[in-house]
Amino acid sequence: MRQIWIPRPGLPEVLEIRETELPEPKPHEMRIKVEAAGVNFADISGRLGIYQDLPPMPVVVGYEVGGCIDKVGENVDPEWLGKDVLGLTRFGGYSESICVGQQQVFQRPVGMTALEGAALPVNYLTAYQLVCVMGGIRAGETVLVHSAGGGVGIAAIQLAKHRGAKVIGTASTGKHDYLTQIGVDHCIDYRKEDFEKKVMEITGGAGVELVLDAVGGKSFKKSYRSLAATGRLGMFGISSAAVGKSRNRIAFFKMVANLPWFKFTPIELINHNKGVFGVNLGRLWGELDRVESWMEDLLELYCEGHIKPRVDATFEFSEAAEAHHYIQDRKNIGKVLLVP
Repeated sequence: MRQIWIPRPGLPEVLEIRETELPEPKPHEMRIKVEAAGVNFADISGRLGIYQDLPPMPVVVGYEVGGCIDKVGENVDPEWLGKDVLGLTRFGGYSESICVGQQQVFQRPVGMTALEGAALPVNYLTAYQLVCVMGGIRAGETVLVHSAGGGVGIAAIQLAKHRGAKVIGTASTGKHDYLTQIGVDHCIDYRKEDFEKKVMEITGGAGVELVLDAVGGKSFKKSYRSLAATGRLGMFGISSAAVGKSRNRIAFFKMVANLPWFKFTPIELINHNKGVFGVNLGRLWGELDRVESWMEDLLELYCEGHIKPRVDATFEFSEAAEAHHYIQDRKNIGKVLLVP
């Protein structure tokens, strides 16, 4: 079978296809014949050599797939054979086949395509943790969603609107029409406007109850200042460290230098009635019972029509470099997928 490997840090063109043996499922595992694999910013950070959880190179990345079960290991009900599924993978998703633990596999609802299945797990679980679990957004509150046109951004918007919240989204101007269509109340072009100033104008100086920020660096400081009393800042990435398409140490250290190391102190948080929390889905492999329950909630919301992944573009395995370019060029509105 074929897999897409990162042999060393570098430009998207370092990605290469290699042939390897078809994997055999171990006890409590199922083998998924992959029809689509999600591309996430963590994969790009791994290729750049700045993702701390990446195994030693050469490595196959990929956290999510959609496909069907073609083989099961011991202690797995053979009724799973032939079922259409989506799966969470701990790396290895850029493959034509992958073996996954039973607790990480979910049957796709009727009508959900393999493309949608691959587009749902990482983005929607992250957004669910940010908006519903730790962010606790409620009807009438306002949430600021950075990178609103990305996969997590769109998922967060759908979840927030379902809960009756108002949404302010930051994105380039070319994405504003789509964001307005899916319910964003106010769009901010982060390239041309100071989002902190605009948020205060929109809210009459009150600020917002929740900010979702994966930019990092000084953006965390500005997002924190954009919070209302009782507001919460959810941090889930540091995309400002990924400047350029090869490793940029200057950009990384600049981002680190701009982090609010001494801002979110206990006294500061107490005196301003604000909260700060972090989300990293890749660090929850020891909490699969919790993640499984979130996924069940999301699949129910999908069946009820409240959420729906937006697949923006698909690329064949031979076009993996183009997929990474597409995301880093900020062209996507929604999910980018690789298809064998």
